[in-house]
Amino acid sequence: MTVKKSERLIVKFITNQASQEEIEKLTEWLKEDENKIVFKDFIKTNYAIDTVMNTFDSTEVKKQLSQRIQKENNVFGKRRFSSYYKYAAILIVALGGFYFYKNSEPVQSKQNVVIPREDEIVLQLGNDSQTLDPNEARNVTDKDGNVIGKQEKNRLVYNKAYSEGKLVYNIIRIPYGKKFEVQLSDGTLVHLNAGTSLRYPLQFIKNKNRQVYLLGEAYFEVEKDKTHPFIVNTQNINVEVLGTQFNVDTYTENISTDVVLAEGKVSLYKDQKTRETPVYLKPGEKGSVVKNHSEIKIEQVNTDYYTAWVKGSLVFKNASFEDIIKKLERHYNVTFINRNKILGKEIFNARFDNEPIEVVLKYFSDSYAIDYIIDRDRITIK
Repeated sequence: MTVKKSERLIVKFITNQASQEEIEKLTEWLKEDENKIVFKDFIKTNYAIDTVMNTFDSTEVKKQLSQRIQKENNVFGKRRFSSYYKYAAILIVALGGFYFYKNSEPVQSKQNVVIPREDEIVLQLGNDSQTLDPNEARNVTDKDGNVIGKQEKNRLVYNKAYSEGKLVYNIIRIPYGKKFEVQLSDGTLVHLNAGTSLRYPLQFIKNKNRQVYLLGEAYFEVEKDKTHPFIVNTQNINVEVLGTQFNVDTYTENISTDVVLAEGKVSLYKDQKTRETPVYLKPGEKGSVVKNHSEIKIEQVNTDYYTAWVKGSLVFKNASFEDIIKKLERHYNVTFINRNKILGKEIFNARFDNEPIEVVLKYFSDSYAIDYIIDRDRITIK
């Protein structure tokens, strides 16, 4: 295992984000005495004293680790549970070394664990609103107690139907640090990125366009329906489709709204379609319009750069550090204070696949000598 990979596994384990497979890899790696030394040195350099470590209890650590393993075992059902007690023992030895270090030396290491804010997903149903916990599964009801859909943890699924009455709108707001999915009443699936709000009808009306209103970023998998065109309205541009997959990025802090087409065909227009000729996108193309401008520019792109967020990845291609920290703030629900103005204009290329923010920060620190200080959810770049 390379140094970079081992460091990522350590960070994921310490921040409670390691998967079953990653726990296995880490514990196997820690069987070597020299790797235990690397583990302890990494902890010394990068992590401050934690309250749990000050009252270290090997029995409690083993209990907690076993509970995590049992949870994973229930899901996958293919691993032998008994073998994990061996893994627990190895990790307890490593953590015990951490405890010994922390209790035998002065408190001097800098705090390098980020504690993001926890904000709630809010669903507004008319004048009524309720919060959604992505870990729950339940029926969603309106103010009169009528079931309008079902929450399947991180996805809200509406009852599939068209209405013959008037439109009744719902609004869902996704906070920084979270993502969510909504399956609309026509079957269209919308992936909502952090810091996004979507306004949409409880049911679309027969023989009318299917219209939704987006602020933020979303990836649409539109259900095909030739008799009901699907339209995404943003502050800067409108996107019309019959059935296709595309990404719309229209965060208010961006200088432009970008539409990237993954498959199918879409048309773009600024105001009213009847007053102007729409611009059409083909798969692999991005259509952009700068705020307060009318021209829609088209270019060929690698769609993965713009859609990787759906699977939890962050991709930066020729991105300024200023733009990078904006995305990191949304993705992790933290605040950056950049005191290095020259650095803000620097251009970077990087990709992170479902990594804890500590791994991202360490990458920039190691690769580009970027120095920073962490205070809970506040990260100051020196």
